[in-house]
Amino acid sequence: MTEIQLVSDFNTDVFGRYLAADQTTPVCTVAKAPFGQLFQALQSPSSAGVGVVWARPEGVSPRYAGLLDGEAADLDALLAETEAFAQLIRRFADSKTLVLVATLVPSRNDRGLGMLDWSPMGPAYVLARMNARLAEALAGARGVHLLDAGRWLEAGHGSPRSAKHWFALKCPFTEPVCQAAARDVKAALRGALGQSRKLVVVDLDDTMWGGVVGEVGWRKLRLGGHDHVGEAFVDFQKALKALTRRGIQVALVSKNDEAVALDAIDNHPAMVLRRGDLAGWRINWTDKARNVADLVAELNLGLSSVVFIDDNPAERGRVAEALPEVLVPDWPKDPTLYGDALRRLDCFEQAAITAEDRNRTGMYVVERQRKDSVAAFTSLEDWLASLEIRVEAAPLDEVNLKRAVQLLNKTNQLNLRTRRLTETELLAWVAEGEGRQVMTLGVADRFGDLGLTGLISWERRGDDLEIADYLLSCRAMGRQVEPYMLHLAVEAARAAGAKRVLARAIPTERNHPCLEFWRQSGFAESEPNLFTWDAARPYAKPAAIQSGP
Repeated sequence: MTEIQLVSDFNTDVFGRYLAADQTTPVCTVAKAPFGQLFQALQSPSSAGVGVVWARPEGVSPRYAGLLDGEAADLDALLAETEAFAQLIRRFADSKTLVLVATLVPSRNDRGLGMLDWSPMGPAYVLARMNARLAEALAGARGVHLLDAGRWLEAGHGSPRSAKHWFALKCPFTEPVCQAAARDVKAALRGALGQSRKLVVVDLDDTMWGGVVGEVGWRKLRLGGHDHVGEAFVDFQKALKALTRRGIQVALVSKNDEAVALDAIDNHPAMVLRRGDLAGWRINWTDKARNVADLVAELNLGLSSVVFIDDNPAERGRVAEALPEVLVPDWPKDPTLYGDALRRLDCFEQAAITAEDRNRTGMYVVERQRKDSVAAFTSLEDWLASLEIRVEAAPLDEVNLKRAVQLLNKTNQLNLRTRRLTETELLAWVAEGEGRQVMTLGVADRFGDLGLTGLISWERRGDDLEIADYLLSCRAMGRQVEPYMLHLAVEAARAAGAKRVLARAIPTERNHPCLEFWRQSGFAESEPNLFTWDAARPYAKPAAIQSGP
């Protein structure tokens, strides 16, 4: 259960009710600050772990309120009031794991100054400057994220603001706006907790392009050209390509002849997505639900990471029924709406975009090359030796913090305790205990760089060194990085004079591979899910790892 403190200068009853009633993960409880006490609430935070701040611009700046009433205003003084508001939020965030702040939007139904609204002291221009100052002042604040409240005003029909609502309820916004705000906050919470979707599985015929390639051939597909439908399919592919640049992967599942479909992907001049943009594919005549499950397993992902898009409602229904963890959105019949439908999905939220995210598609492509190389070797040991695996272990710092937190919140299969922490919580954990350390691991081999893929942390408990976090991204599994992390922990214990190394696993529905590794690691399972090692004995560094102590 996630506890949220709402802070506002208006009545947030409707907004709070939508947040509390939404049963999608994470389920929330909501506590509202007293009405009209925006600044007092920011200076007296509750114990709730998450703060949501949504204020009117006239509540933030008395000078802006005067500007709306026709008074002259000093822009520098007005921006100084915005800066003071931002500094209060920064201090408020010190007591929270996450703070979501709504951008400032007009709360009145009026034309402002008409053609002068964007003049140097017009309300529209001044409000834009206030939002820019707010963003600048909050940039770099740990655990603080701005949400675009302008999107909320586009929800529903009719005006998003209501004078009647204000006079009767002391809320300037209509119910659809409050509902959209609650949905956006829930999406941001999922992103911060690592619960966003990571893979989009897409059909080909009449989804990626117009027409059935096996019947008309790739030259006659509706894709690009002087054709509004062909242009729409290109736009949809561009939207998919944009996701890959954020670390969201794209894969194909299609009932087609594989050679014919790949020929179209390789050769059609209007294709935006090529083989190098794809994490994988299943192009055959097998049941699509089975193909989705097989493909996800091959990519070492969970079904809860997947979105399935298909123009055929029967195929969507089949996958939704067989694989309920997969998100199967309703899909428009009109291809000109495909791009917008994809861009409106709120399941891809991210708290940060790292270098590993931007390079992830290339990593999957290289991984296919690694797997293909196995055929040239008669033993696993020879294959591992041929990879020339290099591991760089580094302590937690400002450079690797965001990626470390991303790993903590997204890794499921090889994860000892599945502990989910924000940046603030991880740094606090390191600072507050005895002998606590977090080590991150970057992995590379002769095919390329897999990026920062592993993390292990430990703390001193009397004569024991206890491993708190042990996790490895699925793409680095099976490279001997798993025992190398134990080698690091045992070496740290020996250097510190500890007598034992302990690790207590917390089983989940998805970390069975981690438990299996530990049970074969050489550590003694002294009681169920508690693994121990006598620190007087060194733990051998794997022969396949070329770097490290």
